[in-house]
Formats: sequence, C-alpha cells, structure tokens
Amino acid sequence: MAFTTRSVSCALRLISRAPVVRSNLVNPVLYHPLMQARTFSVAVSLFKKSEVIRETEVPVSIYSPDGRAAAAGPGHFSIPVKETLAAATASIAEAENENVIPLGATVYNSMSPTMQKMSVMGKVIIVTGGARGLGNHMARACVEAGAKAMIIFDANQDLGDEAAAELHRKSGIDVSFFKVDVRDGDAINAAVEQVVNLYGTPDVLINSAGIADSNIKAETYDPALFRRLIDINLTGSFLMAQSVGRAMMAAGKPGSIIMVASMSGSIVNYPQEQSCYNASKAGVIQLGKSLAAEWAKYAIRVNCISPGYMDTALNKVPALDAQKKIWRSLTPQDRLGAVDDLNGLCVFLASDASSFMTGSNILIDGGYTLY
Repeated sequence: MAFTTRSVSCALRLISRAPVVRSNLVNPVLYHPLMQARTFSVAVSLFKKSEVIRETEVPVSIYSPDGRAAAAGPGHFSIPVKETLAAATASIAEAENENVIPLGATVYNSMSPTMQKMSVMGKVIIVTGGARGLGNHMARACVEAGAKAMIIFDANQDLGDEAAAELHRKSGIDVSFFKVDVRDGDAINAAVEQVVNLYGTPDVLINSAGIADSNIKAETYDPALFRRLIDINLTGSFLMAQSVGRAMMAAGKPGSIIMVASMSGSIVNYPQEQSCYNASKAGVIQLGKSLAAEWAKYAIRVNCISPGYMDTALNKVPALDAQKKIWRSLTPQDRLGAVDDLNGLCVFLASDASSFMTGSNILIDGGYTLY
C-alpha cells in the first residue's frame, strides 16, 4: 500500500479539531528555462487544518523550453475558480541528485514497435500528490518514458513548486505545478481547464494523493478524522477522475486513469489497527472498477495499483521499527517496497501497451497477500 503511517493518534485528533481556514490563494506556477524560477511562500499552517480549503484562485507554475510560459502569460500566475458548490511539511521525500533523462525522438524512433508501445511518448500526464514520495517518483518515471508535459497537482505550495522546478531542471521538459486540494471540486475543474488550454486534453491521470491514519483503534477513532480520510482518499480520487474524464470525453480522446489504492483495500493489515484507512482504499478499488465499466465506451481505461508496505520517508521513523520487522517477516521478499518500485507498473498502465486492460486492480506487494 502507499503507506505513510502515523503512530501518534493524539496529534491527528488535534489537527482534526482545527478551525476552518479559507484561502484566497491558488495560483498555477509556470516554469520556463529562460527565466529565473522563484518560489511562492505560503503559510504552512494552512495545510495543518483538517477542513478542505476552498480556493478562489489556482496557482500555476509552468517550466517550458519553448516559450509556452511567455505565450500564456508570466511564468507564475493564477487562474480563477468558478464556485459552483458550497463555499467551501517536510522536504521532498527521497529526492535524488541525478538528472531525469527524458526519452527523445531519436531514441524512440530506433525502438522496436513493442518498446514504443511501452513508452508514454508525447503524452500529457497529470499526477496528484506529485510533490513528494511515490507520486513524485512516478512523475519522474513518466518523464523518462517520454511524457510531453508533466503536471503536478498538490496541496502544498512550497513542496509542489520545488518539485516542479527540480523536475524541469533535471529533464528540460514542460512541467507545471497547480496548488490544488483534491477535496475542492471547483479548484480541480479550473485547474484541469487550464491544463487543456496549455497542453491539450490530458492523456493520463495518476491519482496518487492520499493520507494514511494508522495505529488508531476503531472504537476511539474521531469521526472528523474519518470524514477527512474519506474526503482525501476516496472523494478526491473521484473528483479528479470525474474532471479529467469529462475533458477526455469532450475531446473524444482515449485516456488512462490510474488509481493508487492499496493492498489494504483487499486485506486486513497486521499488527496495526487501521480499519478506516482500509475502508477508504477498498472504496478506491471499487470506484476504479465501476468507472472502468462506465467509461469503456469512451475508450477511457481505469486501473488500480495496490502497493504493499513501501519504504517512504514518512515510514522511516523509530516508532515504526518494531512493526516494520513484522511487515517484512510477513512479506515473502523480506523487504519493504522501494520508492521507485511502482514506476514500471505506472508507466505500463499509462502506456498503449496496456490498451486491453481496464478495471484491473494490480497488487505490487512483494508477495504479502500470498499468505
């Protein structure tokens, strides 16, 4: 599972009781190689609140090697959100120093037809939760596999802007960051519309944004925390898929939507107690299957990746050492997943090589669910 365990339940309860915060900031940021990238500074405290932040503007950052930012306006700008519904921190994990080398036309043209189909050459890809961790690594993998433009949606302004600037610097391709909370449907719609204006209709959506509440007994779990968990993990996956799916339908364009679920949607974990997280991921899996059935007529494919225990930065804390020994002992490969272990599967599902796959839930867990 895409797992970022939090073992201190009292801290989560304090977060859940924080007051509602409304922000009038949401810009997209555009990154261009001819301009000096600057970083937006937003109070980190905004993201410590449990309530969805209803945005009136979506911040965008675009990094472009061909002057796209100049054509669209300044490299950092905001787009308005049309409100149709009720009004509503850490460093980048596992960031690597090496360059991200994108698949170029010369190499692509020299590849066999089978290998060409296994690339994402020329595709426009949106990744939610792409500012760090597993989402960030999947974004890098898609760039290496030939993506034409990579768009990161994330609720954290500083991390998202830093991640987009870094990925553009290392790859040279178009990279954009939109500060979007996946619980905010109006902001999502505004951001997706702007993506279409800048790059055309997206070919791929990778729904990677999510949180994990663990080591909390069901009988003491705060209902406000449960609503927050469902809103981010399940409702957020639906709102993103809905908005991007509608754009694909309007353009008459086939596409691939990848839901990052979890093995926890299919099994009960041990030894930690996390019934609410498990329920949220089971919902993501069933949502993916149901959308796949509904949208097959539009040539839109929907598949799920269900990771096992992953060795992300947020799992590397002493408080989890004892549990991690148990997790490894129950995994035939006797290890946790590396942060790049989802990359190949993600690229495959995004590529035309998986064109006859839809509604699948693929476990990638080192064999954990075999027992």
